[in-house]
Amino acid sequence: MKTIDELLAEGVAGKRVFVRADLNVPLATGGEPTGTAAIADDGRIRAVLPTVKALAEAGAKVVVASHLGRPKGAPDPAFSLAPAAARLGELLGSAVAFATDTVGESARSTVAGLSDGQVAVIENLRFNPGETAKDDAERGEFADRLAALADVYVGDGFGAVHRRHASVHELPARLPHAAGFLIATEVGVLKKLTEDVKRPYVVALGGAKVSDKLAVIDQLLGKADRILIGGGMAYTFLKAQGHEVGISLLQEDQVPAVREYIERAEKTGVELVLPVDVLVSPSFPDLKAKAPTNPTTVAADAIPADQEGLDIGPATRKLYASKLADAATVFWNGPMGVFEHPDYAEGTKEVAQALVDSPAFTVVGGGDSAAAVRLLGFDENAFGHISTGGGASLEYLEGKTLPGLAALED
Repeated sequence: MKTIDELLAEGVAGKRVFVRADLNVPLATGGEPTGTAAIADDGRIRAVLPTVKALAEAGAKVVVASHLGRPKGAPDPAFSLAPAAARLGELLGSAVAFATDTVGESARSTVAGLSDGQVAVIENLRFNPGETAKDDAERGEFADRLAALADVYVGDGFGAVHRRHASVHELPARLPHAAGFLIATEVGVLKKLTEDVKRPYVVALGGAKVSDKLAVIDQLLGKADRILIGGGMAYTFLKAQGHEVGISLLQEDQVPAVREYIERAEKTGVELVLPVDVLVSPSFPDLKAKAPTNPTTVAADAIPADQEGLDIGPATRKLYASKLADAATVFWNGPMGVFEHPDYAEGTKEVAQALVDSPAFTVVGGGDSAAAVRLLGFDENAFGHISTGGGASLEYLEGKTLPGLAALED
């Protein structure tokens, strides 16, 4: 895989360099904020900044592209990249041009108008159906039109490398290509979790759906020393143990698979740690109003039939912190509860604090975990690495071939 350092050494002055970034930032809710205020978390924009800055300082004409959200293959103002472009300009300290389409007249004229060292952002790639089309020819046609905007391709959108999309998979084949700083860093970190891992290796998994994590659990049962389970997915594990889970989030169809993994963990000596107590409430909290809900703490095997588990309890927090304390390597993906509401944030907060306190190499696996770290006020530098791609990180750990990485290989 060619690196951006090699690309810069060859010289990029005057060249149009297409940077496939991941500017899929969470947007603020309430009050319909505009401009950069519409961005709730700019972490992904800051993550691609070193690559964009290095290319611009080397005299390239930098064309940044990304998706945002899930528009239906057509323009939708709610998913415009305009706020992200404005924020990128603030972080760069210089104006960033913005094209109001992807491959149309605005994109062509905006790129044509760039001087050496200038940066432009084109509109949301998913506004064009060719970006996510299942048909190879349709994706290829869109990639051809994107390729006409550039001379060189730099892949730096790690959060999208597990997608077989036109700008991620097809476009690199049409241009000289290299991996940006972010992708190089992400891959280097993930190799530390899969090759010659320092032990004890502890994995903390949370989030809503156990089905999203089954494949990675399957792989980790042969690699991790200890796996901690929290979040909504924990209730499917508790159900698999024969416990009442009330009206908690439950994937009934996954219970047999989870039961099998529990048995495998016992046979292989992997310590699988489940909650011993949980916070419950009769209903899901209002995440906008954040009004107090007065949750109750109950034993994990005694959830009332009319209650919903929304966070790990205080005894579980202490247990999990103790299970993380002696780790040499930690991977964490998925919050322990509904961290967006203050009544149910403590489980996620204490797991994050345990990582901060640990001397281990700690990796926060992107997605909601990364958002939680920032929302709860932690210093990002206190962690070994905060990934920009939750789904991509998980698929890498599953051993899958990621289309966006494969496309960057020479």
